[in-house]
Amino acid sequence: MNYSIETTSQEPAYIQLYRLFVRDIAAGIYPTDTRLPSKRTIAAEVGVSVITAEHALSLLCDEGYVEARERSGYFVIYREKDFFTERSQTEPVPILSGNAHGQSEFPYTVLAKTIRRVLMDYGDRILVKSPNHGCPELRNEICTYLARSRGIHVEPSQVIIGSGAEYLYGLIAQLIGMERVFAIEDPCYDKIPRVYEAMGIPCDPLTLTRDGISSEALDQTNATVLHVTPFNSFPSGISVSISKKKEYLKWAKDRDAILIEDNYDSELTVLRKAEDTLFSMAAGVRVLYVNTFSKTIAPSMRIGYLLLPKDMTELFNSRLGFYSCTVPLFEQYVLAELLHSGDFERHINRMRRKKRREERL
Repeated sequence: MNYSIETTSQEPAYIQLYRLFVRDIAAGIYPTDTRLPSKRTIAAEVGVSVITAEHALSLLCDEGYVEARERSGYFVIYREKDFFTERSQTEPVPILSGNAHGQSEFPYTVLAKTIRRVLMDYGDRILVKSPNHGCPELRNEICTYLARSRGIHVEPSQVIIGSGAEYLYGLIAQLIGMERVFAIEDPCYDKIPRVYEAMGIPCDPLTLTRDGISSEALDQTNATVLHVTPFNSFPSGISVSISKKKEYLKWAKDRDAILIEDNYDSELTVLRKAEDTLFSMAAGVRVLYVNTFSKTIAPSMRIGYLLLPKDMTELFNSRLGFYSCTVPLFEQYVLAELLHSGDFERHINRMRRKKRREERL
């Protein structure tokens, strides 16, 4: 095993070891049904204690990557299709968040523990004004998380932090310009056209079919901006196929248009492939990506982020770089810690396992 633990890191050794195994399991280095080395072998080869190795293996079990089999050891049970599964074009993608108040069941105790840690570790740093685009700690953690979980590779300079999707829609409108026509899904989340129209931007509603916006509507619109929600579009529940995504990208490329990808529900939806975001598929097409943590943590967590194409970062800085960040620095630090510790991803994995169990019933 070619694993090494950073002894100077603030991250516990068992978490580092856990992450190394997750990386290799997800990459197929340890395929399904493969037996992992014993905890004593791991301890000897990596240079950690047996207890550290046991903690890492227990965490892998908790998160559904491996299972312990009596007298046999630990075996990989992770299958990519368990996290990303095919759905028919007519079947709405199920939402995994799910109580009556629209919360994601994020553990309150984990959130409270993280808040206390931030108060203790950051001290009076939480009282400082946030940088305009968001604090570096959160922007860096979002980049790492997206690369790990979504196949989206961006630099912190491309990440803009704001207080929810509606605020970010307003920034996008000002960035792109008021002279364009924006095409939107019909039906769609009602605040999307309301924000754009309040800023004087005409919106062209394009009829949704069972697989996204109809090709005829795309051909007929004179819009040069297209705002879409590819995963579990609200209120229709429609998720588009890979073919329709490629059609959106081709439409944008042929018109030199801009796509806005609204991915608000993606973490808590059973996706097919993590790399199937328009942003990660874009080649020669400008895609702006919007997501928030309101669905995945709590409705009160009014933190969203906008990903800019590299060639639009300078334009954003010159036009809108003067705007102050609308998210308090304390909340940004809390979210950065949730991402850095792995608590956020563990929560997502728990919700996915819960959904799989519900589907088997």
